[in-house]
Amino acid sequence: MVRKSRRRRLQKFTGLCRQEEGLRVKRSCPSCGPDPGGEEKKGRGNPISVQLFPPELVEHIISFLPVRDVVALGQTCHYFHEVCDAEGVWRRICRRLSPRLREQGSGVRPWKRAAILNYTKGLYFQAFGGRRRCLSKSVAPLLAHGYRRFLPTKDHVFILDYTGTLFFLKNALVSSTLGQIQWKRACRYVVLCRGAKDFASDPRCDTVYRKYLYVLATREQPAVVGTTGSRACDCVEVYLQSSGQRVFKMTFHHSMSFKQIVLVGQENQRALLLLTEEGKIYSLVVNETQLDQPRSYTVQLALRKVSRCLPHLRVTRMASNQSSTLYITDQGGVYFEVHTPGVYRDLFGTLQAFDPLDQQMPLALSLPAKILFCALGYNHLGLVDEFGRIFMQGNNRYGQLGTGDKMDRGEPTQVHYLQRPIALWCGLNHSLVLSQGSDFSKELLGCGCGAGGRLPGWPKGSASFVKLHVKVPLCACSLCSTRECLYMLSSHDIEHHPTYRDLPASRVVGTPEPGLGAGAPQDPGGAARACEEYLSQIHSCPTLQDRMEKMKEIVGWMPLMAAQKDFFWEALDMLQRAAGGVGPGPSTPES
Repeated sequence: MVRKSRRRRLQKFTGLCRQEEGLRVKRSCPSCGPDPGGEEKKGRGNPISVQLFPPELVEHIISFLPVRDVVALGQTCHYFHEVCDAEGVWRRICRRLSPRLREQGSGVRPWKRAAILNYTKGLYFQAFGGRRRCLSKSVAPLLAHGYRRFLPTKDHVFILDYTGTLFFLKNALVSSTLGQIQWKRACRYVVLCRGAKDFASDPRCDTVYRKYLYVLATREQPAVVGTTGSRACDCVEVYLQSSGQRVFKMTFHHSMSFKQIVLVGQENQRALLLLTEEGKIYSLVVNETQLDQPRSYTVQLALRKVSRCLPHLRVTRMASNQSSTLYITDQGGVYFEVHTPGVYRDLFGTLQAFDPLDQQMPLALSLPAKILFCALGYNHLGLVDEFGRIFMQGNNRYGQLGTGDKMDRGEPTQVHYLQRPIALWCGLNHSLVLSQGSDFSKELLGCGCGAGGRLPGWPKGSASFVKLHVKVPLCACSLCSTRECLYMLSSHDIEHHPTYRDLPASRVVGTPEPGLGAGAPQDPGGAARACEEYLSQIHSCPTLQDRMEKMKEIVGWMPLMAAQKDFFWEALDMLQRAAGGVGPGPSTPES
């Protein structure tokens, strides 16, 4: 009786519905026209439009929804699209996701960008050894404003966010739910420093050599005699990766502003390459073996030869390994520095133009289009152009170029069956590609040496890019592989993503030439010859299992869609499991 009386008083006070009829609220959108069932119906009350509510109230209610549901609701009609896209909604969502974030950041849509960055941030890893070979997620620092880039070292992982805060994710012994003590990766975090622009460590693929972390940062310097106020100067700080202790610092003149740092060379002759905002490259040499000694000395900052000999070039990005450096210009050109004859021979197939007395002389690569980003391994490299095409070059002893064979390539060679990658990574003797399907699902492809589990699902390796048995996060944007683990960084920036152009029809491989007749048979890619070669390779395999494995590799070589490759691989796995009882002896033609 008390509840009924309260309900009657509430209905009488609001006046939204009558005692004998129920309340029904209708969403009406002016762009969608009147509701076909808008007339009054018997037994129902008058519909109430959601537009009668104050916009602030609607935005406040929507802000409590998960980000995924807010995006889905905004796709229902024009009215909810405008409401769910309002900055007020995303400001409340951002405050809920990151209560300690005081500023919304930069960009055209700062609050929406900040909310999505913090919603999608995550660092995932999968260990190659051990019993559990599943994807795990590291601890997420509450102070982090999205994830911009990461770097695993010998013992820990370092992450840089979009506000310039560098986090130190530690591996530690923790207690499990069953009371057992176990070693866990990236389970605790501390703030290493703030105001960081970029960071780097030993460029070799093996994290054992990454003893020090070099951080490019901006620091306020006290005013000198004769000046008023402090000045912001760029500096390079060196930290021990094991403890996070700073052991060295060098400060530059306030007139010089840098945006990227990479390392090249051995420990006793470590060269630091610094890229300025104007696209010039400076270098200095330090001796890492003496960094732990408490003393101060002066290092000389000099202009790199690529900027000295080619002053018209404006470099936008650098990549390096132990003995070579790659530069990408604003026009999409690529220039190389190779410092050892062995790596030069692996990359170019000859020593004809190598000069051991002038190792900093830049070499231009001949490419058909503008290059957007690259990946540099020990003796091979990968390039991605503005049309989303992948070009590989260098040593191919283990099939790490993904060309379907193990022949070295002395010039950039296109991998025709892969296009529009999200990320590309080249290691010691294998390569990885992060791609996206038509349904926006991500998948990880790999080729090369599969020893040690570095190609999950393909222990024998592959000479072409094959789909790895790894569950890829929906918003994965970059990846890195070490000897022990595979790392994937998840972060979605609504204002920064690679935009590929459509390849002109005249440059598509396989289009018929204008001078050829329409009825003439066309086979410019040699598909028939390739199929004959595939059949001969399958016939040369001695057992049924070997033929199945070879057929899986051939499916990866063929220019098929991702869904088609998955279908053939799953079908071959089913056939292979069904034929598990077949003996290891040679297979007959009937089998």
